[in-house]
Amino acid sequence: MIRLFVGLGNPGTEYEHTRHNAGFWWLEALARELGANLQPERAMQALVARVNRAGAEPVWLMEPMTFMNRSGFSVAALARFYKIPAAQVLVVHDELDLQPGQVKLKFGGSAAGHNGLKDIQAMLGTPDYWRLRLGIGHPGVKSEVIHWVLKKPSPDHREAIDGTIQRSLQAVPLLLAGDMPAALAKIHAQPPRPKPPRPTPPAGPADTTDTGDKP
Repeated sequence: MIRLFVGLGNPGTEYEHTRHNAGFWWLEALARELGANLQPERAMQALVARVNRAGAEPVWLMEPMTFMNRSGFSVAALARFYKIPAAQVLVVHDELDLQPGQVKLKFGGSAAGHNGLKDIQAMLGTPDYWRLRLGIGHPGVKSEVIHWVLKKPSPDHREAIDGTIQRSLQAVPLLLAGDMPAALAKIHAQPPRPKPPRPTPPAGPADTTDTGDKP
């Protein structure tokens, strides 16, 4: 089960709509769905919300306010204080190796060059936590990556990312219940393709029936 949801991004209005903040977009959408209100937590250098659940342990939502490269400080501070094991942490982040409109859930593995994940792994002392990877696409040239992630996506790319956010949020009840195989299947299911419009039937010939009426 997931007890701590973390969205990665950079604080500040200048970064609010950039690709690197896709994790923030997801977490804020989750907060709206759960009716949670993210509040500053100075000791953890983060925005944090607690969601109480009847008959179950509370769930925590977090946006580190440390800038991306130091996200691990906030994550580890909350996880240790509330005794949440790494395997019950889900980190949501932007992913260069997936196209906008694609989303993948995975457990463990390398940071794949993502500085936020690197710091979280270092501060938790393990790579064994869950990641939700939101595709933002790749500029095609490695030297352009830093500029790419700190720019706004095009309107069609933003729409595709927002679509993956809404689809993946449907798996939250499964994540909370700890049914990770079902959550994987839900998130990785291909969205239904829109049905093609029905062809318009050709117009029939004009009615030239002689009614028999004479002038």
